[in-house]
Amino acid sequence: METQDTPAGEVRKRRFPLFTKDTARPEGGGRAAPGDAPAPARQWPMLVVLSLVGLGLLLTAFDLVRAGTLLIGVGLLTGAVLRWLLPSVGMLAVRSRFTDIVTYGVLGVVITLLALMVQPNPLLVIPFLKDALHFTVSK
Repeated sequence: METQDTPAGEVRKRRFPLFTKDTARPEGGGRAAPGDAPAPARQWPMLVVLSLVGLGLLLTAFDLVRAGTLLIGVGLLTGAVLRWLLPSVGMLAVRSRFTDIVTYGVLGVVITLLALMVQPNPLLVIPFLKDALHFTVSK
């Protein structure tokens, strides 16, 4: 244990709690609407993102893979934009503002790019990827 000097010259041990009693709410983790609003209205940013991702998963389940994954990527990018612009986003705030924006943004961009490269007839072709694949798979 760490010790600390007191003004009287006594040395006392600093005690840490055995169990964590509380955690800090993430920055911006407050309600997105006033407290007297119904529960869904207080969490509208999270509901927007979940609705877009859920609709994308539903489209993917119905074999519309490109449209579904594009919608998932757009949903995550929407989450990043909402986290950046709004002071309070409710449960959409999981970590610090910077970490949330980077996480939602990177995942949204990657999923969107993968959706654009879905075969057959990709909308986005990156030439060096084919060469990299042949290089890694070659005997």
